[in-house]
This record gives sequence, structure tokens and C-alpha cells, in this order.
Amino acid sequence: RVHLVESGGGSVQAGGSLRLSCAASGYTGSMGWFRQAPGKEREGVAALYTGANSPYYADSVKGRFTISHDNAKNTLYLQMNRLKPEDTAMYYCAADFRTGGSILSAGLYDSWGQGTQVTVSS
Repeated sequence: RVHLVESGGGSVQAGGSLRLSCAASGYTGSMGWFRQAPGKEREGVAALYTGANSPYYADSVKGRFTISHDNAKNTLYLQMNRLKPEDTAMYYCAADFRTGGSILSAGLYDSWGQGTQVTVSS
């Protein structure tokens, strides 16, 4: 398993932007971003296979969020634009996806970061 460290969260007004980063301690073939709001289950936001250029997005963020990965730095990014109050959550980076389901399924990842808070005010 890899060690993951997220950064880049914060508070922003609706319509604003934030960029999250997740540094991995080594190579991993799959990474994703997940979020969990108080009282809700953790949900998949975006994910990708690091060797392929085919990201996956939750419908709620399509067209607003962009996931990317820097292979040389083993770092995952999430560019979040046109943020909405409902995007408010703790955002987690995950790696080492186990096959057998959707790459956006939180239960199929073995490595997790500590999370970074994103708060969007109206």
C-alpha cells in the first residue's frame, strides 16, 4: 500500500475554485477522490488509472471538476471549478483500487489519505 497526503482544501464562496493535491509515497496504478459530508456516506467524485487517459466522474461534478495525475511526481490533482455549497465535505484521496466493481466505489480501495476539508459558502 502507498502512503497518501492530501492538501489544498479550504473555504471558498460559491462559484469559486480550489485545487486539491494528493502526494503518493510510490507508484500506484489507480487513484481517486472521494468525499464525505456529515451524516452521509462517502461517495466517489473522480478516479483514474494512472497509466490511461480516461478519467471517471460522478454525475454531480461532471463539467466542473477535473482529475489529473503527474506520473513523475506520483501526485493526483482535483481541480474544482464552479463550486457549490453542496460540494462541502471532507475530501479524501484513495489508491490501490481492487477490481470487481466501479472505480468510484469507496469500498474497493486499500489506501486512504487523512482527508482535507472543503467548505463552500453561498
